[in-house]
Amino acid sequence: MSIRESLAKDIVTTLKEIEDPKPILVTREPFDVEKLAITQFPSILVQTGDEEKETVTMGMSNAGIRTGQITYNLRCFVRGNELDTKRNSLIESIEEILDTDRYRGYTDFTVLDSQITQIEVIERLQPLAEFNMTFVVEYKHVRGAN
Repeated sequence: MSIRESLAKDIVTTLKEIEDPKPILVTREPFDVEKLAITQFPSILVQTGDEEKETVTMGMSNAGIRTGQITYNLRCFVRGNELDTKRNSLIESIEEILDTDRYRGYTDFTVLDSQITQIEVIERLQPLAEFNMTFVVEYKHVRGAN
């Protein structure tokens, strides 16, 4: 499995472990938020985004170390009353749980760091509130391995 796929699965698994407020729907499959039942909120859509790569060292037979920065886009929705409070609570919970392991389970120094780099509030009409979070994972690998 590629590191891109492994990291995406780890992010989904980690977000499902949030206790308060517990996200009901955490998926990588796009959905129409307008068609979700009230009982499916909060909901989070995780999508792999852009990636930047750089060669750090050259080696024989095209081997060498490369670094990459993968962006994961977290599209998050809450519903009901006190939307600003619900949105802020979910933002804090996501940040806290993703910060518990900034190496995403890799103990071999493959993942160098991971962090939320941007939070964008999307204007919506009540009873929905939406925000997007940008989560960036910096990693290294041997050329040709990923």
